[in-house]
Order: sequence, then structure tokens, then C-alpha cells
Amino acid sequence: QVQLAQSGGGLVQAGGSLRLSCIASGSINSIRAMGWYRRAPGKERELVARITSGGTISYADSVKGRFTISRDIFKKTVTLQMNSLKSEDTAVYYCNLEEWGIGSYWGQGTQVTVSS
Repeated sequence: QVQLAQSGGGLVQAGGSLRLSCIASGSINSIRAMGWYRRAPGKERELVARITSGGTISYADSVKGRFTISRDIFKKTVTLQMNSLKSEDTAVYYCNLEEWGIGSYWGQGTQVTVSS
């Protein structure tokens, strides 16, 4: 069984930084991509950043230039460095892993709160 364990997050003032980390464990044959999604109160879950096994990166327009995603395929970890945080970044952040031919796995979620 695949599990994703998240760490990081918390409360920060606007303009500050936070770092989220996620490590996958269990039987994973082949990783297609890893990434981060978030769900703000009253909103749908949205993609924040995603990185494929080949290194292709995509970001939500709202976080471009402020957030940086990185990953280690061999260690099965993905990290999201969040700088210049804004109040609108407040959300529960979820780690995601896509496995070829299988589907997606999700972390437990981590609260990020940015105070203005």
C-alpha cells in the first residue's frame, strides 16, 4: 500500500515563506509525476505545482515566480518551497503521486495559513 507523509506548513505572516515536504512509501512501480494541490475554504481543489518523472514542471498562474517545486525520484520525495506568501494562499495543501497505469495517491493534507 502506498502512503504519502507530509510535513511542514503552519502559520506565517504575509510575505513570509514556508516549505512543504512529502515522502512516499510502499510499493510503487513507476512514478509518472508528483505534485501539490490545495483546497481553500469554499473552493475546489486546484493544482499548485506538478513535476513529472522527466522533470517537466507546471505551476498554477497564481504561484508562478513565488513557489518552487522539486523532487527526488529515487527517494520518492517532493518539496514545495513557498515564498512571498499571500493571504489567498491560505488552504489545505495535499501531496499527490501519480503512478503509471494505476492512478493517484494523496497525502493527508497540511494546513497553510497566511495572515495579512
